[in-house]
Amino acid sequence: MNFYRNWFLASRPWSFSMTAISVSVGSAMAAIDGVFSWPLYLLALLSAVLLHAATNLVNDYYDVVNGVDTVAAATAQYRPHPLVEGLLPAGQVRLVGFALFGLAALIGLYLVAACGVTVLWIGLVGLLAGLTYTAPPLKYKYVALGEISVFLMWGPLMVEGAYYVQRQALSLPALWVSLPFGVLVALVLLANNIRDIDHDRSRNILTLAILLGRRRGLAAYLLLMVLSYLGILFLAGTLTPWVLIILLTVPLAAKLLQEMTHAVPADADARTAKLDTAFGVLLVVSLVLEGLIG
Repeated sequence: MNFYRNWFLASRPWSFSMTAISVSVGSAMAAIDGVFSWPLYLLALLSAVLLHAATNLVNDYYDVVNGVDTVAAATAQYRPHPLVEGLLPAGQVRLVGFALFGLAALIGLYLVAACGVTVLWIGLVGLLAGLTYTAPPLKYKYVALGEISVFLMWGPLMVEGAYYVQRQALSLPALWVSLPFGVLVALVLLANNIRDIDHDRSRNILTLAILLGRRRGLAAYLLLMVLSYLGILFLAGTLTPWVLIILLTVPLAAKLLQEMTHAVPADADARTAKLDTAFGVLLVVSLVLEGLIG
């Protein structure tokens, strides 16, 4: 039982909610425009979750190999980290990660055949982004490009990809809808990196938080969160007023901002992810209501 538990925890399943939300947002936008297929939705979701799990495993492998994740790192203090704890062989984690990339690619190839070659290009970008996040030769997470990648992957790329799978077309409204949520997902990583400034600097890696410094990093965190909510007001005026239900999360956001400015908590990324999930679930609900009621 512990064997399966360790692998389950190593994949970081709690983070899959972000992927489910992005795929659901794109699919719901397609349904509003008149087309929705449950089989295609489930296949797109499965492929995206496998890609996410693979990225998590390979990311953890290289973070451990490169000495970024250790038993002293804040990440290992508040969440299970089977690789750091020595509960899983590092080589097997890497191998399983690459195997999951392969499974995601196989489903992706089916979707290419069923929906068109655009799925191939979207999938390749996602695959390469996941593969080279901390792995050589790019290792772009270590050169302050992690937040940009996360924003693009969980925002425009995944939402538009899910929309395209349903309608075999891209959508400007779907792009607009993807932006606020993509920004919030990127803030999860920014919160993590603000907390880890001293640790990451000691490991000779560069993050956006290190470039900005703690004070300006927190200012950027605040600004981007405010822009996400302003984006919701924009969507309410141009697409659907139902998105205003997302404003129910404002008290949660205000509390989080207060905590971050007072003292960055050890689980800053997890707390940001909770806001991100609440925001995203209400975004999906608003789109479903738009499709059902108008």
